[in-house]
Amino acid sequence: MMRTVTIEEHVLNPAVARASAATAQQLSPYWGVAFDPASGLPYTPSPDVLCDLDEGRIADMDKHGITMQVLSNLSTQQVPADVAADLVRSANDTLAAAVRRHPSRFAAFAALPTTVPGAAAAELERCVGDLGFVGTMIMGRTEGEFLSAERFDPILRTAARLSVPIYLHPALPTRVTSADNYEAGLDPVVAARFATAAWGWHNETGIHFLHLVLSGVFDRYPDLQVILGHWGEMVPWFLYRLDEALPPRATKLERTIGDYVRQNSYYTPAGMFTEPHLRFCVDVLGTDRLIYAVDYPFVGNDGAVDFLLGADLPEAVKEDIAHRNAERLLGGSVLG
Repeated sequence: MMRTVTIEEHVLNPAVARASAATAQQLSPYWGVAFDPASGLPYTPSPDVLCDLDEGRIADMDKHGITMQVLSNLSTQQVPADVAADLVRSANDTLAAAVRRHPSRFAAFAALPTTVPGAAAAELERCVGDLGFVGTMIMGRTEGEFLSAERFDPILRTAARLSVPIYLHPALPTRVTSADNYEAGLDPVVAARFATAAWGWHNETGIHFLHLVLSGVFDRYPDLQVILGHWGEMVPWFLYRLDEALPPRATKLERTIGDYVRQNSYYTPAGMFTEPHLRFCVDVLGTDRLIYAVDYPFVGNDGAVDFLLGADLPEAVKEDIAHRNAERLLGGSVLG
């Protein structure tokens, strides 16, 4: 059986969820809404599944051939600043305990209290240095701002110095963008799905990454790495157009946008096990920066390994995607 490491695998921390709820509901009309792809009805995995860090999760991994998950807490970007540092620290300690209990099955990305950027940078330092975490996952904007905003530079600077990646994950569109972009004239269920799983999550995350590029983040931190799920969050499909419309003479950047994408980002399927996307991204971006991810438990582990095994790729490339690329980026000694 091929060793398979998946890196977008979620955990719910109840205290973080409670603390986030009021702010998130205020910012977005879609808070708490996910979707059952079969019925189109609102669906969220049960708390028992989302919170499980032991036998149930591992049994499901074993059943479907998943060797290791890199765990991440669901969004801490909406935790109020006055409680964020302590709550997020506790959530990371819970993940660290799970990794200690099951070191051959779990690794972890740090959650960060981004509403307090200085504390977030310190927490990233602690998680990597003391707890052995392999990077961080950040879910969308914080208080409406992209990570390219000056206030978040301590986070970027710390990630670059520690040589750990930022997994830039989708988040719900805010009320500022949702009414005009997604809701106008549409059935509420259609609007909610359009704003999230069908389009909005991915569009918003692609824009977020491009803001990092265009603001010069990767000129300041040329070794900083960002991971994008869902086959690169739409960016690969417009890469040639971006380079044509925004060349260095216009952006005043040191490189082309395509160069930043190919040198400063990795991409994952994040549960979108679709052969046309795989073929296109391999053609445009290659396989050296393709890492596997399921998006568990919002997407099930069933079929994930079979998709990769059945892909029209050399066996050595399948091994790279399944685990070697992750080990190179995140540290083979940690994931091995």
